[in-house]
Amino acid sequence: MEASERTTVRCWRWRRNALKRRIDVVEAWVVLAGWVFALLGGLVAGAMAADAVERAVERQRAESRQVAAALVADAPGPSPARAASDHRVWGKVRWTAPDGSAHTEEARVPPRAPAGSTISVWVDRSGDITTPPVSPGEAWLHTTVGGVLAGAFAGGAVLGVAWLVRLCLDRRRMAQWDAEWERIDTRRGWKTG
Repeated sequence: MEASERTTVRCWRWRRNALKRRIDVVEAWVVLAGWVFALLGGLVAGAMAADAVERAVERQRAESRQVAAALVADAPGPSPARAASDHRVWGKVRWTAPDGSAHTEEARVPPRAPAGSTISVWVDRSGDITTPPVSPGEAWLHTTVGGVLAGAFAGGAVLGVAWLVRLCLDRRRMAQWDAEWERIDTRRGWKTG
């Protein structure tokens, strides 16, 4: 038995054809518009998300600063359960905020550090302890991943809408074919199925 040959005709909806219907042309435009808007929308959404992440990183860097804090009491020793961590423990530290007010709060300090030792902590504008700003490498990673995910989501959403429109067009095409077969059958007095 011979294998059948399958011929794929590309862009058939754009060519002149007596069997082509208006709905085929509409579907061709929907597919083209879907891909164009998915690419452009994905690029725009990705660029906007990357810019938003970059501005957030810059705002975090601008709002936080590193200050020297003094350890109030001796820091405890390391916990055996936290062997895989950064080996830091919680200790009470005191520092002076940029506005001149004194603050005391718990921060991560080296284990068994003596009271009075100087520890660097990051504080925000109000003088409260905050996390250190992200490094340039982490900022690049956050910006890149945020932009790629936003672009992929926006492009996927547009392609999903185009797919739903094509599904509706297919249903309409099938309904038109059913109506035409019904008309042809009843004109000749036949009835199929």
